[in-house]
Amino acid sequence: MKHKNSIYSKDWLQIAEKDFSRVESLLKIDDYVAAGFYLQQSIEKFLKAFLLDKGWKLKRFNDLEVLINEAIQYDPEFEQYRAVCQLITTFYFTERYPFFLETELSENDVVEALNHTRELVDKI
Repeated sequence: MKHKNSIYSKDWLQIAEKDFSRVESLLKIDDYVAAGFYLQQSIEKFLKAFLLDKGWKLKRFNDLEVLINEAIQYDPEFEQYRAVCQLITTFYFTERYPFFLETELSENDVVEALNHTRELVDKI
C-alpha cells in the first residue's frame, strides 16, 4: 500500500513540533545520535511546512540544504541557516546509514545545532 504525504502545512508543522520536542527528551537520556536524527527530521518538516504554505510542490528528499535553497526563493533570510542545516543533514546520515556507524556525534554538536535552529523554528 503506497502512502501519500499530506500537502497541508499544518500537518507538517504538527509532526515537526513533535519531533522537535523529542530532541530535548533524547538529550536528557544521552542519546545524541537519536537526538540529532530527530533534529534533522523536525527541521526538514518545518522547512517543508514553510514551503508548502508558499505553494511549493512537495518533494521527497532529506537534504536540508536543498530545502534551504528552496526557502531562499521565498525569503532570502533563510541563507543564514545554511551552515547549521548542512551540519544537521549529517546527523540524519549518522543514524540511518551503516557507513557512518563510527562517526562520533557529541552532545555539544546536537545542543549547538539545536540552539541555532530555535530561531529558524520561530521564524516558520
